[in-house]
Amino acid sequence: MIIEIKKFCKRDNKKFYLSNNVTLAKSLGLDGVYIPSFNTLLNSNHLNEKKEFLKIGSAHNVSEIKIKERQGVKLLFIAPIFKKKGTSKFLDCVKFNNLAKNTTLKIIALGGINEKNITRLKLTKAYGFASITLFNEKPTLTKYFL
Repeated sequence: MIIEIKKFCKRDNKKFYLSNNVTLAKSLGLDGVYIPSFNTLLNSNHLNEKKEFLKIGSAHNVSEIKIKERQGVKLLFIAPIFKKKGTSKFLDCVKFNNLAKNTTLKIIALGGINEKNITRLKLTKAYGFASITLFNEKPTLTKYFL
């Protein structure tokens, strides 16, 4: 199935990142790997990776950020930035920025981003953002990005 997805992505000029399996992602020639916050295994095999292979990861605190740096991650999701349904824990802009100050990695804001709070991302040190809720709401995004 991974090979079929890889073919689909290549045909449509899309990147394909496998979750939590660096060895398999490399051996199949994928674009990279996503390393979740719970994966704390350290290894040095990132030293001989091709430049096109990208490791992305997620973190929720300084300790996890430092682990992701040692794992060779180049792009980091910090979450959740805003309150989400079903959880009372979230960072908000100030705590998000305080976490982001602990690394030179490019930071992607994630979690709870919706039409009501998206403009608050301008207050953060985020390189970018990712959201499911925002795009499920189908807002008029042009008023935020143009």
